[in-house]
Amino acid sequence: MKLFNLLRIALRALQRNKLRAFLTMLGIIIGVGAVIAMVAIGQGSKKSIQDQLSSMGSNMITIRPNSNQTPGGGARLDVSTVQTLTLDDIKAIQNQAQYVSAVSPAVQGRGQAINASMNWPTTMQGVSPDFLTIRNWPLKEGVSFGNEDVNGATKVCLIGQTVVENIFEPGDDPVGKTIRFNRIPFKVIGVLAEKGENAFGQDQDDILLAPYTTVQKRILAIPYIQTIYASAMNSESSEPATQELSQILRSS
Repeated sequence: MKLFNLLRIALRALQRNKLRAFLTMLGIIIGVGAVIAMVAIGQGSKKSIQDQLSSMGSNMITIRPNSNQTPGGGARLDVSTVQTLTLDDIKAIQNQAQYVSAVSPAVQGRGQAINASMNWPTTMQGVSPDFLTIRNWPLKEGVSFGNEDVNGATKVCLIGQTVVENIFEPGDDPVGKTIRFNRIPFKVIGVLAEKGENAFGQDQDDILLAPYTTVQKRILAIPYIQTIYASAMNSESSEPATQELSQILRSS
C-alpha cells in the first residue's frame, strides 16, 4: 500500500510540474547521449591511432646514430655513442638478436623523379627486401626486388602512389617503365599499395624504394648506413627488442 501511495504522489507531482519533469528527462537523455558519443569518439580515435601505427609498422623499431632526424614511426632507438651504422651492425643484429624477426638497412636521398616530360620532387629510399615486411607494406601490382638485386646494385625500384599520380598519366601502368631519378634510369618493377599520411602528417606514398646498395653507390656515393629498421616479433617483444638492440650496437 505504501508503494502505491508513493507512486500516486509521484504521478501527481509530475502532472503539476510537467515542464520541470520534461527538462529533467531531457537532461538525462542528453547526458546519456553525450556519454555514448564520447565512448564512440574514443573508440574511433583508438582505432585511428592503431591504423596509423599499423601503417608504419606496429612493431617497427627505428635505429639512428643521432636524434636529429625526421620521425618515421614505431619505437625509436637513439644510439648517440655510435657515429655511423654499417653492414656489420646488421650482421650482428641478425646473429644475436632474439626478439627481432626482420631487419633492414636504409639510406635515402632527395631528387627529381622524371618520366618523359613529367617530373616530381621526391625521396628515394634504399632498403633490403625485408623492409616491406617490417613496414607491413604490400604491393598493389608488380614484384619486389630480391637479394640478387641488392648484391648487384640493380637499378630497379618500387614506386609510391603519390609519385605515380604526378609522373604518369591517368590509366598508365608504371610497371615495366623506365623512369629517371637524378638523371639515373630505374626500371619500375612494382607499385606500392597506398598508405596515406602517417601520425606525423607525412605522405608515406611520396616515395621510391630501391636496393640500398644501389642508392649507396649510384645516388649518394657513401659506404655507410643512415638508418636501421627492425621489427620486433610481436608487440610484447618491442621493449626487450629495443634493449637488446641497444646492447648489440654498443658492443659491436
